Amino acid sequence: MKQILVVDDSATMRHMVMASLHDLTDVDFHEASSELEAIEHLALAAIDLMILDLNMPDMHGLEVLKFVRGHHNYQNIPIIVLTTRGDESSRGATLEAGASCYLTKPFEPGEIAHRADSLLKSFAG
Repeated sequence: MKQILVVDDSATMRHMVMASLHDLTDVDFHEASSELEAIEHLALAAIDLMILDLNMPDMHGLEVLKFVRGHHNYQNIPIIVLTTRGDESSRGATLEAGASCYLTKPFEPGEIAHRADSLLKSFAG
């Protein structure tokens, strides 16, 4: 089973993301409502894909992205950033920091499902 970690401080948004991915086969979901909780999940489970919000209460998602990319155990995990920030500066900084994909809210369920499926297949090992 592939493990997907959905990180967003909104329970509604986490559920919308998971509902959008319901057609993916052999996946199990983990949820984190904060960036610190996300880091805990990384330590406790072999995560195959992370979907990460940037605007969070305890630390910025970009900090988590940089942490993941800088840690040898996690650096190859594909990360979809899903955020309300649609400006080019945020997009550029996030992709430069190592995001695999950058999507903005509101999102198209089909697009996030396609991106997640592609990344899971590309990084299968």
